[in-house]
Amino acid sequence: MTTRAEYVFKTIDSPVGKLRLVASNKGLAGVWFERTKPGRVRPRGDVESVRHPVLVKAERQLGEYFAGRRQAFELELDFIGTPFQRSVWKALLTIPFGQTRSYGEIAKQVGRPSASRAVGAANGRNPVAIVAPCHRVIGSTGALTGFGGGLDVKERLLRLEGSLT
Repeated sequence: MTTRAEYVFKTIDSPVGKLRLVASNKGLAGVWFERTKPGRVRPRGDVESVRHPVLVKAERQLGEYFAGRRQAFELELDFIGTPFQRSVWKALLTIPFGQTRSYGEIAKQVGRPSASRAVGAANGRNPVAIVAPCHRVIGSTGALTGFGGGLDVKERLLRLEGSLT
């Protein structure tokens, strides 16, 4: 008999609007913006929990990030997605603070050099925004492209990190 994992959530305020944090007993499973369309990423969280240790730790580290005191997150992650999506999301974790990568560069990194569009689709379904820094992926021309939190939020995050002047 298998048991369904329970996902808990907490909503926090941030400089880029309210964020919904979702966790399981395995780790952080979601960081979503207010603008995130329902159903675009999963899981949504079953029960509100303001004291869940993963959510408390994520809230603290996100606060440090927004205050300019944290450049890397130290959180266990519970990625829910296909093997290809998870490979893309893990590749996002390797992009250093203050740097960007193109979709094509990520496609090469995951061993699928002709799959930049698929990388873009996986990037768009990243369930752990900011922590797995999908905002650091830009077009091959350097243009800011789609972002679930809105291009204005993507620009603010990149400015915070010093990627844009």
